[in-house]
Amino acid sequence: MNKTLNQRAWWMVLPVLILVAMNAVIPLMTVVNFSVQEEFYGEFSFVGLQWFADTLTDERFQNALMRQLGFTFTILAIEIPLGIAIALTIPRSGVWASVCLVLMALPLLIPWNVVGAMWNIYALPDIGFLGYMLNAGAGLFGHDPASGPWFDYTQEPVAAWFTVILMDVWHWTSLVVLLAYAGLQSIDNAYYQAARIDGASSWAVFRYIQLPKMKHTLTIAVLLRFMDSFMIYTEPSVLTGGGPGNSTTFLSIDLVKIALGQQDLGNAAAMSIIYFLMILLVSWLFYTLTMQGGKR
Repeated sequence: MNKTLNQRAWWMVLPVLILVAMNAVIPLMTVVNFSVQEEFYGEFSFVGLQWFADTLTDERFQNALMRQLGFTFTILAIEIPLGIAIALTIPRSGVWASVCLVLMALPLLIPWNVVGAMWNIYALPDIGFLGYMLNAGAGLFGHDPASGPWFDYTQEPVAAWFTVILMDVWHWTSLVVLLAYAGLQSIDNAYYQAARIDGASSWAVFRYIQLPKMKHTLTIAVLLRFMDSFMIYTEPSVLTGGGPGNSTTFLSIDLVKIALGQQDLGNAAAMSIIYFLMILLVSWLFYTLTMQGGKR
């Protein structure tokens, strides 16, 4: 039987191709163009890979990368187990299940800049509820208020890191909860019935039934949280502005400072491409290794 070919279907894809080109391909090519040239008062000169070499050997870039990696892996270490634990406590059906899911989704609906502004006020050492309570608690354990606040994220790097991490956990753990809950809902009840017949403990049910069945869902959760946390900009920028000093200046914040603050377009373009390739490579490696492990 001869199959009829209708090439007119490509016209249905054309709007998507145009949209992708305008929003991804053309801006990317512009960045690539800036990354191999040096601009001086409107005059451009080709410099090859000089900007890439300068960026990779720059101590400022390396420090920002270390801060970014530390933040990302801390977030993953907290949010993934916490999200799974919360998902396990949510009822599987009924009114309370709907109430819990709606409450879990609420932090995800708040714009990122509003989240940063909220926590900016919430964590202030003098008028913020979190800052006030932490400083009051420190006073009970012998801290002298006359020497200044014990917790002040605007002055202390450790307090700034604590506040940024706590803000991200509050904002994005809900995403892990919803994904983990969806994975739990997809498990056939026959597995639980067999576990009850065998007298399996709750830990055994989680270890041998729930966790393996959630593997692909958790892969998506880890990938999304890795990419989001590695590219985070708005929340810490509004909350701390990268300070105090450079203690919370992640790669994204440093990139904006170089591009807009210093108008160093060549360096910023090379840094953004390196940034993009790191995210793409790590995500691809993680996804490939996880999928290969699932086929064994």
